[in-house]
Amino acid sequence: MVLGLTTTLFLLAYGGGLLLVARGLFRASTWSRGPAVFTQLIQVLMAYSFWGGSTKAISVVLAVAAVGVLAAIFQKASTEALRDDPTHPPVL
Repeated sequence: MVLGLTTTLFLLAYGGGLLLVARGLFRASTWSRGPAVFTQLIQVLMAYSFWGGSTKAISVVLAVAAVGVLAAIFQKASTEALRDDPTHPPVL
């Protein structure tokens, strides 16, 4: 019971943090890029852990989604919008 409750609380806090990161990315806040990349790298590792048996499809979906988000974050327009340069206004 205790393990279930603490895991639930941790995952709810993690989900809340992801919502804040998504909001930061939507607003082109420079701080949001690092946590977004870190989260996607964790997702790639989770995809690897699901590889094999009946969970192979889940693994593929997780990996494709993570690589897609990473590709979007590292596009030139995203990089310019998220850079920490006060002389250039954000590109929206």
